[in-house]
Amino acid sequence: MNPEETLEGLLDPFPETGEEGLAAMQDAVRILLEQLGEDPNRAGLQRTPLRVARALRFLTSGYRMNVHEILNGALYEVSYDEMVIVKDIEVFSLCEHHLLPFYGKAHVAYLPDKKVIGLSKIPRLVDMYARRLQIQERLTSQIAQTIQEAIEPRGVGVVIEARHFCMMMRGVEKQHSQAISSAMLGVFRTGKQTRDEFLSLISHKGNGF
Repeated sequence: MNPEETLEGLLDPFPETGEEGLAAMQDAVRILLEQLGEDPNRAGLQRTPLRVARALRFLTSGYRMNVHEILNGALYEVSYDEMVIVKDIEVFSLCEHHLLPFYGKAHVAYLPDKKVIGLSKIPRLVDMYARRLQIQERLTSQIAQTIQEAIEPRGVGVVIEARHFCMMMRGVEKQHSQAISSAMLGVFRTGKQTRDEFLSLISHKGNGF
């Protein structure tokens, strides 16, 4: 990763924009509506700029989240050395190329060395990076790298399966295509047996839990 993409460089890169920023976003949405040939003053669109600004503020709230605050001390020293997996984590993000959504599931695993992460913190980490303008490959890498730096496990594996509206609604218009990206660090990269176990476990359909 580039130096600016280390754990410290990923902390809260953009501050809260406040009411002035929200007003500027509304003005930009009004201009966009006009350029699309719409009348932003008609009944159905009068509050649209505010709604869009608030929606975008929420969908990019990951810029205002902090890795250390999310982990919040939920790093525990244990003598456990078997694989930890959190699978089927729902992912919703915005493609940075077209500002269209992509959605799917993330599967995250690591082999502890001396520490583990509180299980609820892993979906929160996924959300933090997903709620930014993203490409799927970088999102996958950021999740893996953050876990690696936070607890220094023997390895980390992350797989994301997603469908992209920029492919489904425009461009090639393939509604059933799916993109799969992976990031393998440590023994997940060097050890075929570990990697195969991870991939087998996330492809296994559970019993409804």
